[in-house]
Amino acid sequence: MAVLACMLANIVCNANAQEEKTDSLSQTENDSLRWEKLLSGVTVKAQRQLVKTEIDRIGYDVQGDEESKTVNVLEMLRKVPLVTVDAEENIFVRGNGQYKIYKNGHYDPNLSKNAKEVLRAMPANMVKRIEVITDPGAKEDSEGVNAILNIVMMDGSKMDGITGTVTGSYSSLKHPNFSTFLTTQLGKAIISIDYGFGGMSKKETKNHGMTYREFVESGNVQQFTNSGTNPGNIHFADINASYDIDSLNLISGSFGGYFYKLDVQGEANTAFFGRGDDGQVLASPMYSYDEHWWMPGYGYQSWDGRLDYEHKTHRKGEQLTLSYMLELTRHHNEQETTYSQMVNVPFAYSGFLSKLRERFTEHTFQIDYVRPLWEGHKLESGVKYIRRQNYSRNSQDFYNSLIEATDDEFSHSTDIAAAYADYLYNKGNWSARAGVRYEHSYMKAHYPDGNSSDFDAKLDDWVPQASLKYQLNDRTSFKLTYNASISRPGIGYLNPAVVSSPSSVSFGNPHLGSERKHAISMMYMFNGQNITLQLVPCFYFMNNGMGNIVYADNDVRYSTYGNNIRQRRWQMEGYIQWKPFDSTTFATNFNLIGTDARNRDADVNIKTTSLFYYSTLSQKLPWKLTASAYVYGQIGHQPIGVYGYSRSYIRYGCSIQKSFLSEDRLTVRLGARAPFNKHLHYKTRTTQGDVIGFGDSWNAQSGQQFQISVSYRFGKLKASVKKAERSIENTDMVGGISK
Repeated sequence: MAVLACMLANIVCNANAQEEKTDSLSQTENDSLRWEKLLSGVTVKAQRQLVKTEIDRIGYDVQGDEESKTVNVLEMLRKVPLVTVDAEENIFVRGNGQYKIYKNGHYDPNLSKNAKEVLRAMPANMVKRIEVITDPGAKEDSEGVNAILNIVMMDGSKMDGITGTVTGSYSSLKHPNFSTFLTTQLGKAIISIDYGFGGMSKKETKNHGMTYREFVESGNVQQFTNSGTNPGNIHFADINASYDIDSLNLISGSFGGYFYKLDVQGEANTAFFGRGDDGQVLASPMYSYDEHWWMPGYGYQSWDGRLDYEHKTHRKGEQLTLSYMLELTRHHNEQETTYSQMVNVPFAYSGFLSKLRERFTEHTFQIDYVRPLWEGHKLESGVKYIRRQNYSRNSQDFYNSLIEATDDEFSHSTDIAAAYADYLYNKGNWSARAGVRYEHSYMKAHYPDGNSSDFDAKLDDWVPQASLKYQLNDRTSFKLTYNASISRPGIGYLNPAVVSSPSSVSFGNPHLGSERKHAISMMYMFNGQNITLQLVPCFYFMNNGMGNIVYADNDVRYSTYGNNIRQRRWQMEGYIQWKPFDSTTFATNFNLIGTDARNRDADVNIKTTSLFYYSTLSQKLPWKLTASAYVYGQIGHQPIGVYGYSRSYIRYGCSIQKSFLSEDRLTVRLGARAPFNKHLHYKTRTTQGDVIGFGDSWNAQSGQQFQISVSYRFGKLKASVKKAERSIENTDMVGGISK
């Protein structure tokens, strides 16, 4: 009998491995982490793997994770291999902040520009899986990112009526969250609508910081303390639709937006100290002042629309896709700053009013063609045109001063024409991908106010990429990859308008060019019955990266940008999922990074080593209860540009949840974040350049917090809006409109 059981186990496990390999799993997406199958009285158990690798991506099975019923997508991202979410909820993919986010395989500008706000409001129970596209291929590989996050929503084949999910939560910091996702089918048309709302209270947005700066040349010291709040309401909404003309033709489209308005207020104290003959900082300040700032109309909105037409031929796998995308971003900001308690101040005004207007418009046209050649061989090719326009107007009016008010206008346009070809091979245990992309870009800067002379520039870029994967057996695989990418500056980096305060001056650089990055990596993947292990050693390098230029003049800190960064980065990315018992799951996601970066203009060099980690322990309990605990943080120093770094930190929390009703349609979760620490600090140090020092800050959101979440699912989740398999993704720009 034991022999028979072993034979049956091998048959079932091999069959399951083959089904995963061919992407034809018969089990539904709502199965539990373990599945059982009865064969002739013998029960055979095997673990449902949460992580799956392909030639160009790594996928995390969100629906296979029990916590997906009540948490948001931002919390779920901490579990995804190659993804890091830091103490300030900034998202990094493969250790880098330059990434883009897709939804259902298409670039989503709203998610990419406002990731942590939107993903915090989006319930994870509407997401099928999260993919890290590690090798996008020549189709979009040159466009600026080391990797891409793809949020794949729930899908299926047929449905009746309306299906959807309603999720709400409320925290001890007075933060309400509400979102709803609805899908319906009308004949050949499928329509989905989603809406999310997040309310940020004064209690939640309370923040405090302290900055200590020493000007190296003079030795003088500046101490700056600040506190403030930024309550407001955040909204996002999308509508997606598709229509099957016939079996070979599909039209799909979408339109959505993200917008918020905040009431930002804060106050600060600045004191400037000299040094005595003995070199010690004097007890009495040379000068000091208090300030209060108010932004009554801090507004930001972003909208995008897309239309795709897909035509398939009778040749299996051959298709032609025509796409158009429109993207609009608008930013409006008015800030009033007033000074009081001024003692010996070196400036002659009592405050100022600054106004900022920014507009971004982008049109993209694209044609993609996929042609299977023969068994295991496929060719992908396409052309693309982008018309990108930026406009900004900055003004600053000083109170009770003879200083002349400033009013600067700046517009910048970029035209990009591109063509690509990708060759794919998949046969037996081997998979390969190789391609090249050519891009011609024309950039033009214009000054409507005539403050500077117009200028233009032309750039030509050839960008290659290649990857090779070998499947050693059903459990083990290896992959080797090389890719290159470029990033172009956005208006936030380009705008030359000067923004000044008594202690700092900042401005953009309209002469910035694109940066080029190279990456080499190898991946090892093992999927065992009770353990999943992934290791990815990587090496990145670039010689003309866009970075900050910081310098001092008369004890005033100046900041701008330049193509001046030479960087070498080594990484070891890893993921481990272990299931020692049927009801217990342990998982950890880590990224060990060594960085060597140099600012060539200032001859400033920084070398750091850091480890990011996220570990979670989940335990199933009787009565459909699930308890979990997590801890994440940073060990060592993570560089902030080339002048300084952030220091080690730790965050932790726990939760318990229970499902009710048939098919677990109602789920309630109680969660606690940092229950024993009211405030958790984030510390930085600046050790290079003309200005050195340190910073210490905290915000209420990262500290002690208790939350209740409720999620209700109705209808049958068996349909999603169809999407063209190929569409537009623009991922090349960094330093766009500020938020």
